Amino acid sequence: MKLLWWVASLCALCLCGCWSSEADGQEDFMLVAGPLTKQSLRSSGRVENDAFDCSQPIPPGSREYFEYLQSRGVTHFKVPLSWTQILPAGLPSQPQQAVVACYQTLLKQLLEVGLQPLVVLHGSTVPDDLRSRYGGWESQELGEMFQQYAEFAFQEFGALAESWVTLSDLDDVWQPAGALQNILKLNKNIYQLYHQRFPYKGRRLSIGLRAGDAAVLPKIKGSTTMDFVSVRIEYNCASASNFAKQLSSLQMSSGDLPIMIYEMTVRGCPYSQHQPLGDFIQALLNNNNLNIVGCDMMDMLEKLDIEDIPNSHGNSDYNAIKAFVNSYQNVWNKFEAQTTTERDLFLNKSFPFGFQWATSSESFKVEGGWAEDGKGETIWDRFGHDGLAFDNQTADLACESYHKVDYDVYLLRGLHVNTYQFSISWARIFPSGHRGSQSVKGVLHYDKLINALIESGIQPVVTLYHWDLPQTLQDNGGWTNPSIVEAFKDYADFCFSRFGDRVKTWNTFSSPWVVSHAGYGTGEHPPGVKDYVVASYQATHNMLTSHAEAWHVYDDKFRKTQGGKVGIALNSDWAEPMDPSRPEDIAAADRYLQFMLGWFAHPIFVNGDYPATLKTQIEQKTNKCPLPAPAKLPVFTAEESQRIRGTADFLGLNHYTSRLVIFSDGGCTPGPEGVGDFLAHVDPSWSSTASDWIYSTPWGLRRLLNYISTEYLNVTKVPIHITGNGMPTEYSGDTLNDTSRIEYMKSYINEALKAILLDGVDVQRFTVQSLMDGFEGPEGYNQRFGLHHVNFEDADRPRTPKQSAYFYSEVIMQNGFGSHKGDVFKGVEMQLTRRPTVLPPSEFPSKSKVVWEKFSHQSKFQRKLYHYGTFPQGFSWGVSSSAYQIEGGWDADGKGPSVWDTFTHRPGSIPANPNGDVACDSYHRLEEDFYMLRALRVKSYRFSLSWSRIFPDGQRTSLNQKGVDYYNKLIDGLIAHNIIPMVTLYHWDLPQALQTLGGWDNADMIDIFNDFCSFCFATFGDRVKFWMTFNQPYTIAWSGYGLGAIPPNVRNPGIAPYRVAHNLIKAHAKAYHTYDDKYRKSQGGLVSIALNADWIEPKDVNVPREVMAADRALQFKLGWFAHPIFKNGDYPDAMKWQVGNKSELQGLSETRLPLFTEEEKNFIKGTADMFCVNHYTTKIVSHITARLSPRSFIHDQDLSEEEEGDSPNTGIDNQRAVAWGLRRLLNWIKEEYGDPEIYITENGVATTSETTWDDSARVFYFKTYVDEALKAYDSDGVRVKGYTAASLMDSFEWLHGYEVGFGLHHVDFTNPNRPRTPKYSAHFYYQVMKDNGFPTPDDEIQIHGHFRKDFIWSTATASYQIEGGWRADGKGLSIWDKFAHTPLRVFNDDNGDIACDSYNKVDEDVAILKQLKVTHYRFSISWPRVLPKGTRDQINEAGLNYYHRLVDALLAANIQPHITLYHWDLPQALQDIGGWENDTIVDKFRDYADLIFTRLGEKVKFWITINEPYNIANIGHGYGAAAPGISFRPGTAPYIVGHNLLKAHAEAWHLYDGTYRAKQKGIISITINSDWSEPRNPYKQEDIDAARRVVQFYIGWFAHPVFNGDYSNMMKTIIRERSLAAGLTKSRLPEFTPEEIKRINGTHDYFGFNHYTTVLAFPVDYGNLQHYDADRGAGTIADRTFLDSGSSWLKVSPFGFRRILNFIKEEYGNPPIIITENGISERGPIDLNDSHRSYYYENYINQVLKAYVLDKVDIRGYTAWSLMDNLEWATGFSERFGLFYVNHSDPKLPRVAKKSVTVYSTIINCNGFPDPALGPHECLNTKPVPTIVPVTPVPSDNTVSFLGMKLSIGDAETGFTATFALLIVAVFGVIFSSFCFFKAKKDSKKKQDDESLEM
Repeated sequence: MKLLWWVASLCALCLCGCWSSEADGQEDFMLVAGPLTKQSLRSSGRVENDAFDCSQPIPPGSREYFEYLQSRGVTHFKVPLSWTQILPAGLPSQPQQAVVACYQTLLKQLLEVGLQPLVVLHGSTVPDDLRSRYGGWESQELGEMFQQYAEFAFQEFGALAESWVTLSDLDDVWQPAGALQNILKLNKNIYQLYHQRFPYKGRRLSIGLRAGDAAVLPKIKGSTTMDFVSVRIEYNCASASNFAKQLSSLQMSSGDLPIMIYEMTVRGCPYSQHQPLGDFIQALLNNNNLNIVGCDMMDMLEKLDIEDIPNSHGNSDYNAIKAFVNSYQNVWNKFEAQTTTERDLFLNKSFPFGFQWATSSESFKVEGGWAEDGKGETIWDRFGHDGLAFDNQTADLACESYHKVDYDVYLLRGLHVNTYQFSISWARIFPSGHRGSQSVKGVLHYDKLINALIESGIQPVVTLYHWDLPQTLQDNGGWTNPSIVEAFKDYADFCFSRFGDRVKTWNTFSSPWVVSHAGYGTGEHPPGVKDYVVASYQATHNMLTSHAEAWHVYDDKFRKTQGGKVGIALNSDWAEPMDPSRPEDIAAADRYLQFMLGWFAHPIFVNGDYPATLKTQIEQKTNKCPLPAPAKLPVFTAEESQRIRGTADFLGLNHYTSRLVIFSDGGCTPGPEGVGDFLAHVDPSWSSTASDWIYSTPWGLRRLLNYISTEYLNVTKVPIHITGNGMPTEYSGDTLNDTSRIEYMKSYINEALKAILLDGVDVQRFTVQSLMDGFEGPEGYNQRFGLHHVNFEDADRPRTPKQSAYFYSEVIMQNGFGSHKGDVFKGVEMQLTRRPTVLPPSEFPSKSKVVWEKFSHQSKFQRKLYHYGTFPQGFSWGVSSSAYQIEGGWDADGKGPSVWDTFTHRPGSIPANPNGDVACDSYHRLEEDFYMLRALRVKSYRFSLSWSRIFPDGQRTSLNQKGVDYYNKLIDGLIAHNIIPMVTLYHWDLPQALQTLGGWDNADMIDIFNDFCSFCFATFGDRVKFWMTFNQPYTIAWSGYGLGAIPPNVRNPGIAPYRVAHNLIKAHAKAYHTYDDKYRKSQGGLVSIALNADWIEPKDVNVPREVMAADRALQFKLGWFAHPIFKNGDYPDAMKWQVGNKSELQGLSETRLPLFTEEEKNFIKGTADMFCVNHYTTKIVSHITARLSPRSFIHDQDLSEEEEGDSPNTGIDNQRAVAWGLRRLLNWIKEEYGDPEIYITENGVATTSETTWDDSARVFYFKTYVDEALKAYDSDGVRVKGYTAASLMDSFEWLHGYEVGFGLHHVDFTNPNRPRTPKYSAHFYYQVMKDNGFPTPDDEIQIHGHFRKDFIWSTATASYQIEGGWRADGKGLSIWDKFAHTPLRVFNDDNGDIACDSYNKVDEDVAILKQLKVTHYRFSISWPRVLPKGTRDQINEAGLNYYHRLVDALLAANIQPHITLYHWDLPQALQDIGGWENDTIVDKFRDYADLIFTRLGEKVKFWITINEPYNIANIGHGYGAAAPGISFRPGTAPYIVGHNLLKAHAEAWHLYDGTYRAKQKGIISITINSDWSEPRNPYKQEDIDAARRVVQFYIGWFAHPVFNGDYSNMMKTIIRERSLAAGLTKSRLPEFTPEEIKRINGTHDYFGFNHYTTVLAFPVDYGNLQHYDADRGAGTIADRTFLDSGSSWLKVSPFGFRRILNFIKEEYGNPPIIITENGISERGPIDLNDSHRSYYYENYINQVLKAYVLDKVDIRGYTAWSLMDNLEWATGFSERFGLFYVNHSDPKLPRVAKKSVTVYSTIINCNGFPDPALGPHECLNTKPVPTIVPVTPVPSDNTVSFLGMKLSIGDAETGFTATFALLIVAVFGVIFSSFCFFKAKKDSKKKQDDESLEM
């Protein structure tokens, strides 16, 4: 080592003590380096004459050298000018211009890199050539020459330099006599010239002395002038005291002139003297009398040879440059003396403005989806799958963040962080590690995450590599293979280019030390390499190189355009000496840090090479232990060092704990402790964590930050980002109440604050690790670092905030720990858009009956059609709660009891005796509520005030200030988060003290309530601008005082409700006027009342009195309160009429309905600024004559009420989800109350307590209800201004207690912490709010374009469904003949005996095909019609002739026949011998196909072997719902049948291929059917997996063997494992032999595909049941927004068509696809205007066009199902798919075109969808197809025959469904236990709904 560490102390003198000097207002302190030299200087002395003199060109690489010095903090560079080179003749008129230009270039180069030149005119010795002419300095002539030279230098170089030295050393000119005086006079003249020419501030000039010249300095100072003194000084440890004396003497002698140490050398200081020197320098720094303005740095930086300067020509780097600064000693000295009290003193201050608060995650710990969408295997995947993690856990699912981006960003919004640090999975983007394997979906995942963060105002910080190396790269050596550098560079380049437009902060690596240490050293982490001799060091070497290359990629290609920063996140403990009195322990602690942090930081932040300490230790160990060496440290080349140095824009720090370090001779043991000669320990008093590695030692963070700032960043000025800090807790005990983590975070964050504010360390970010619990490497899920608890035992992976999350969010809100008292919050004023106008009273029935006229005649299709659009800007999105339901704290801080407290404390009031004593504990958990509101990003929050919390006895005299404080804190918090408070003054919780006075039945309550309101307006109204006086006064009056169901439990149904309502209305009006008179002008708020209303639909809209009954119901419920307030101040006439008449009939002398005086009416009317309505459901009413006794509000209405039976149930009886009612209600309010502004102040749905997080029912509810509100706004012009979802969280639900929940957040009421967990619905609702409604998704946007010119346009039928002639001309029986003639098999006892009689109507069928303009017609051949016994033993020529006639007629019409050989109607004779279960069927089918090919093949060019083998196998032989009706072997028969179907198909295909293709030139394939499947919850991996299984078990069952050769691995594995688990010896799925696989594989010329609908899948565990559904392990439902059809299983979902077509493309190699069926059914009355079918075809075909045009799916044709209405298998003629209606009431069975014929024929004519922007297309000029109204309508009684009974169609359908379900149940009941019996019944009924026959 050339310079020892103690030089740092001298540097400290300059950098610390001197830097603070003001220098009499001079410029900043100068750190001086230089000069450039002509040749290598190996001594420590300076040789001035060897300075670079511009006699040669400027050395290559000088700029890079200057840049390096500038990066190290150097501010000035010495430039000695050469007098003789510039003016060889001594004359300014004869300069050497090349030399002048050279110096100018050099000076400019310095300035360009940020260095100021310190120009030296001359040294001291007179040049020989000038001395020979003029003599020495005693010569006046030489002086004049020098002055001319100075003037010339100022002229040429003065503009480029501000600091000058005339002569750098006077030591050589004391003699001869007179020389010194001449020089001093000369200097004075030059000084004056300089400042005359450059009179600017900051210009300075000096002359050089030696420190020993102090004695003559006064003489010198008296004879000349200077701005500062330049001195040369030496420090020698042997005479240390001289140093201080010399400086002090100089300071005094100069008259306190500033001193610049122009040159300093250090001598004679061995290592052992570092401590005394440190002490001395520390004392010197305390001398405030020194005024030092600059310091020479060259002895801090080793000598630099000119030839070593880096340059663009590839010369070697100057690897000799090192900085030995004993930062550790300085930091230790600074903090060693701290007492524990001083150390732990808490700093109550705030962080600097703009400080970044972050949390983090790492890809392999949270993402899951380990093999999703093509992701490659990582080393951590392999690690987990090898069983190396705790309890054999894996990261396969982890937190499922791959699917839960929205969930994670929700948490981040709740936390209120402004930054989120996450890592990218290299293997997810490049599965093999290389760009050629790029995964598009992997990239899109990160796009989605980054975009979601930015949309939420959160800056992404991306780590490129956090330990999860692609396994393929590891297979080639991983980080030990130098080739990985290029791979990482390319990966980084891709990430920068793809994401850098949005990501502005990058970490190349996170904790690379862990990779080297645990991955390649100890082998504890993957890849498990145990080689601390070579591999660990090589891995570090390659990671450093990779980091540098990535940095340079960004710097060279992206920085200018993207403007981001790239750094590296290094991990480090803090280390302290075990025994501070032992220098060797101090040195050992220093080595500990150098071996951990310095290993990576030193090359990057100091000099491009490893720390000298590290290298020395390894060198010493290698010398000591040559065989084998304990460590082999790779060497950086000069170029590599240069490339690595300075490659970070910030230093990221991961820090968790500290260690006590002791010196220990490590001998020859590999590893940091062995090589580094130290041992690490912990203090037993330190707080432990769940990790034996992490102990809480917060003070270590401050000390480490100081160390880093001094060691690495003192010269290289980049900030520190704390990129990871946290601690784990165990997965046991109270996982949510993590007080230990709170203490850890609080103290560590505070230590960072101290480092910033007290120590001046530039820390800009603090990152808490981690966002949520995850997979913690070898510890699996046993250790939890998360701010959020993740339940890994639940498939939803619910995320629940821990107490630490709430603590952290408060720290962020306060920006630290400072006080924010005195913050003033002000609400946004909400001005009235118009004053309420007085409206006339309602008529009876009201004019609003137009709503029923407008909407009640809508078809189901029209009613349910989804509407896309958005609400107006400024729309108010909110959530709600109420005081009693959530607050708890029932008697806290002086709160008085309410009527609900009294009620719930009375045993038996509610089953199980729940109460609201604690509820959600919101009284104590405001921050937790704010968290949810922040995460949701609602614009408003509706809550109520607890009257008895503010006035415990209801009166102002009992004011409870703590209650007021609570609401102030709530309101202030809302406004601080930009959330509008919507305050309900009364939400049912009346103070009990007021109830004892009679409650709302006492008119005195009007004034008492007004006083309460006035207090609230005065107290909160400066911030609250949206007030509601009462919530649901109807409920208060009727349920509280009529039914007596809720407090105060008064049962007086005939009188009390009316009196109470009367008082409520007057109380509301008085409160409104109080606000209007006293507060509105100053506060600018709005006041209303929240009314509730169901929508009421008449039982029969065509019956006037039913409409009147519906209108009457609305007037009694909504009009009771709305009519007085919004209309004329009085009750509606309908109500007055009804109650008055009833009262008279009951013998009363006056009406039971109280009367308003005229004054009261005028006072009441118009007392609402907006219309607030709560709505949940719809009811159906009928007129009745109700009884007179007992007197009751309900009986007064003369109507009966029932549920809307077609809508889904909810968690509350009689509250079905009837979305369409909301639109009608809003329209009714518009019509009835003069088009007011409407706020929906509550709308939501109850789910049972069993529904926790996965509340898809609530998602469907909001999805449909909000859309109905959108329709009202967008389509009907209703002025809907806001929507409030009920509710924020599960709470006390009144009479239902905690048995149901309305919340967007689940609350665990069994946990005292009342943890709140977001549900699926919370994320859905957030998205709705973010989108401000439902913008049209891409799936719904139609495109314009055309299909290929030869595109096949077709329609289809099947023989049994249309032909009839079931025994005609020798036809044999089919299995469908037998099935349909078997009782209970076909709905309405329908059969195909006649069907559409197509056997006799060839010409009519061809005529309608021509009318349709199809190019092809797909039909099937009836096997028993041509082979009555199924074999060629008997050929029925008459049957064959029918098909000849049909084919000939088609060809004559220029329509190509497309023949299906088998469409389900197997000859019964073959079924009698086993049918498709008998493998002899394979040859029989081949023979049958041979016959058809022979007879028809010359004319037919398109063939299908078998239609929908899935339905044949599973529906016919599993469920038994189709012929042959077999259901008693559901676990084996379907698979056997499927096996034989595949073999039969293959044989037919090979027959055609080998025998007929060459001659007939046709194509042949099989038609496979499948739904598309989406996950019910798209955020849930198990739902995603279920959706995959549905598709693979559906389409894949048959497509996989045909297109890939065998069943899918998924099917084979699942069925085999389930079979063996059930005790079977082999799989129930038959196996193909290798020969069969080969025979089946590739038996297709195209992919024949039938598709109708999409389902939503979710997992179902059938236990040990052995059948297809149990194997598939999935249930399916439909999205409620999907339009219905006439078939329960078929929901309109066009988007799924495109997706499954793409699936076929990807899964099966993009084969040519002919869509062989697609269509929709209807049921019920005949309507030839089949708009739903037109809609279906337009949208489904457009999805096909998208797949063809946009996705390049090879689609060759489309076939509409079906040509005409026909026998729809087991549903008979009740379901109609036809484009043409077949009138079965007419014996002639005429075919009548429906409106959809025009639509479909137009699409055919246009060959797609022409772009209207291009003008009218000629293909659109088609005449509408004429339709003929059926002669004989459907019977008026709409009855059918079922089981011998005449039933309505609906009842018969229900009976049929139930009968079918019972049949399946019976099958399973024979086999399984009673428990399974019940379950199978339920699932089988579902299956009938989801998968009954399409045809």
